[in-house]
Amino acid sequence: MKDKRVVFMGTPEFAVPVLESLIKETNVVLVVSQPDKLVGRHQTLETTPIKKVALDNGIEVFQPEKIRKDYDKVINANADIIITCAYGQIIPKAILDNPKYGCINVHASLLPKLRGGAPLHKAIIYGEEETGITIMYMDEKMDSGDIIAQESTKILDTDNVGTIHDRLSLIGAKLLMETLPSIFEGTNERIKQDESKVTYAYNVSREEEKIDFNKTSKEVFNQIRGLYPFPVAFTTLEEEIIKITESKMTESTKGIAGEITEITKEGIVVKCLDKSIEITRLKPSGKKEMTARDFLNGYKGNLIGKRFM
Repeated sequence: MKDKRVVFMGTPEFAVPVLESLIKETNVVLVVSQPDKLVGRHQTLETTPIKKVALDNGIEVFQPEKIRKDYDKVINANADIIITCAYGQIIPKAILDNPKYGCINVHASLLPKLRGGAPLHKAIIYGEEETGITIMYMDEKMDSGDIIAQESTKILDTDNVGTIHDRLSLIGAKLLMETLPSIFEGTNERIKQDESKVTYAYNVSREEEKIDFNKTSKEVFNQIRGLYPFPVAFTTLEEEIIKITESKMTESTKGIAGEITEITKEGIVVKCLDKSIEITRLKPSGKKEMTARDFLNGYKGNLIGKRFM
C-alpha cells in the first residue's frame, strides 16, 4: 500500500495510532488538523496531537479554520484516498467526491448507534453493554455513510472514558489496516445503515456534566465514569463545585436525593432516586484530585444529612 497517496484528517490523541499506522503502511502526503488552541490560565498555544505526529515524520500539516471554505490544498494533494478520524469538522462534498477510493472515516461506535462527536462518553452514559469501531464511507450527512467493517468491545463496570478511549483507539488503527487492502482491491463490503436504529451522541454540554441525583444510582454511576477523565462530572456542596471522579453503587435506600447518608472507610454514600452511590474519589474546587477519605480528613464539620445539589 506504499504506492497509495493518503490525506489524513484528524485532531486529538484518539487519532494518533491511526495516523502512525498509516505512515508505516501508506504514503501520507498531507495531514489536516484543527487549528492549534490557546489553553490554560496562561493561554499557551497548544499543538494538536496529530500535528505533532505529522511534523515528527516530516509530513506537511494544513490547519484551516473552516474546511468547508478552505479546502484547495486537500484537493491539490491528489490523494488516492482520504481517511478521517475524530477530525471535528464537517467535510464538504468537494472533498468527499475527490479521491479515487473515496473518503473513509474511523468512527468510535457501532453505527448506526451513536452518530456524532461524543460516542465514547455517551456509550457509557447511556448504559450500552458494548461499543466499538466502524470503518465507513463518508457522505454529506453526519456519520451516515455505508459501513465497511466493524469490531466491538464490551463495556465493563470498571471502564471509564479513558479506558474506552485507549482501547478503541488501538482497535481503530488495527481494523483500518485490516480493511484498507479490500478497499483498494474493490472487494470490501458496503452495508447501508439501518435508519430505524440510529441514535446520536452529540458533544457533551455543560448541563450534562452536572450530576442529577434524582436519577437512578446506575445512571449516576454511568454519568461519573462516562465523563472521566474528561470533562468530569460535578455537583455542588454548600455552593462549592465538587468534581466527582470515581464512585461505586451501593444497596442503601435511606435518605432523599443528593443526601449524604453515611461515611465509610472508602467514601461518601449519597442517595439517588432508587439506591445510592459511594463517592470514592473527587476534586474540590481549586484543589487536586484526591480520595474521598483525604477529603473527609480535611473537612471541618459533619457531612451526614447535607446534600449535594
